Amino acid sequence: MAKGVGVVVAVLVAAAAAHAGESVPEPPEYRTENYRAPVPATLVGARVLTTQEAEAIWRARTGVFIDVLPHAPKPANLPSGTIWREPPRRDIPGSIWLPDTGYGRLAPATEDYLRQGLAQASEGDLARLLVIYCQADCWMSWNAARRAVALGYTNIGWYPEGTDGWAKADLPLEEAHPQPRPEAASQPSR
Repeated sequence: MAKGVGVVVAVLVAAAAAHAGESVPEPPEYRTENYRAPVPATLVGARVLTTQEAEAIWRARTGVFIDVLPHAPKPANLPSGTIWREPPRRDIPGSIWLPDTGYGRLAPATEDYLRQGLAQASEGDLARLLVIYCQADCWMSWNAARRAVALGYTNIGWYPEGTDGWAKADLPLEEAHPQPRPEAASQPSR
């Protein structure tokens, strides 16, 4: 029986290794579903950053870090008297959090919120380095970085490991709060 289990484990490990080696191709459009899934290793028009590269940029303060992880809204149907505690978000220190801007389709108000956030982060300089991230295996950052490239930004760094990779490297995180936005932008199209 133990020999059979060993064979099954070996087959599963081999299958996992083969799957891990598969690359995810860049889609022709924005990803609009299953946002927590393996992401491509590339993003045309952007530089893909490792944790070490992102850390070097962060330490040298040569780029602006932008988190695009969605922000959990307060549930509308909470019973009266229920205390709502917003889930905390821990970010790379100094980041700007532009939540909900990584969905595949954005409401016009959310797209304007992203445009304004990128303009503020870059101080109007389309060549300023903007490092866009979320979490590991999160298409939100890929979509948002691709959108920034489409908006004419020429120095986009995409950090696909996001806060997961940052934490795994034992780098500092701090509590984050989203950039203020108009209420109309609070519900993306997804």
